[in-house]
Amino acid sequence: MIITYKQDDGTEERHSTDELSAIEAAAIEDAMDGVPWLHLEDRLRGQDPTAMRAVLWAFRRRDQKDLAFADFDVPGWRRRLTVRIERFEIDDVLNNVMAEALAKSEDSAIDALLPHLRKLAHDRADVDRALDDLGKGHLVPGRQDSAP
Repeated sequence: MIITYKQDDGTEERHSTDELSAIEAAAIEDAMDGVPWLHLEDRLRGQDPTAMRAVLWAFRRRDQKDLAFADFDVPGWRRRLTVRIERFEIDDVLNNVMAEALAKSEDSAIDALLPHLRKLAHDRADVDRALDDLGKGHLVPGRQDSAP
């Protein structure tokens, strides 16, 4: 997931949770009172302000070793912080839904998930590319076949 922090001057600072070390992930879990990483990811997808702040805090600690989580705040977090999913996460979700859909011979489960994936995607075109890679390009709005 990519956490984006919009600074006062409009520039954006982006950090991928994929770049966190295991120690940093554990520090985030500890800072959030022992919330397991799997649950933390769910909270990030839900745009939870404490989870977003915790990830940003972990990246900031790389330069400010003594920065305490309790002292780290993000004023105006609603307009400054967002979380979006990356292509490999889109692939994971679609592969899981695809396996279920193939078992039932239906596309409706994939189709129902697409608006949510597009909303969460860092690059919305990644969703269409992932569908093409799965042979489900016909689910891309305005397209009839799987060819890009």
